[in-house]
Amino acid sequence: MNTDAAPRLGLEDRLAGGDPDAFRELVETYKRKFYGLAFEYTRNHADAEDVSQIAFIKVYRSIGTFQKGASLNSWLYRIVVNAAIDHLRKRPMYPSSYPDAGLNEASPAMTDPVRTVEASALRRSIDAALDVVSERERAAFLLRHDHGLSLNEIADTLDVSVGSVKSFLHRSARKLRKELVRSGLRLSEETPHA
Repeated sequence: MNTDAAPRLGLEDRLAGGDPDAFRELVETYKRKFYGLAFEYTRNHADAEDVSQIAFIKVYRSIGTFQKGASLNSWLYRIVVNAAIDHLRKRPMYPSSYPDAGLNEASPAMTDPVRTVEASALRRSIDAALDVVSERERAAFLLRHDHGLSLNEIADTLDVSVGSVKSFLHRSARKLRKELVRSGLRLSEETPHA
């Protein structure tokens, strides 16, 4: 969640003080990010909206538990990830629905129709392959590769050690590679392993 520091200046203190404008600012700053992360878990627009709303409610109710000096981003990510996992545990398994090219609007592939189709097919293959990894491996993979978080940020978000994050990333990459090859996707040898 690479957001500008300026909009969050003092936001944690204002939230803890019950400032309603601060909560509105938080919602405006993070609503797309919450939705995007929730969608990566649920692969369903309505479920992603539900998870986002649940996460914002949890943030509002638990802002007093935020530890001063901790990373607000990591704390927020943890709430969204946990809300998404809880949501998935409570609902029956439905067939996955895949996004049209809306979440990665700035992608260079979007300027070339062939690359757009290839990128979309690759994303569907990765999304399907992510079904074979554990929840923690999936979270680590998505936070690292889709959101660009550092190993330390992922560790804070998942409340685990950096070594555990490295292990999750290694196992998820190994399982994803195996599943993608099994599904017929040809991978180059240069494909990163984590």
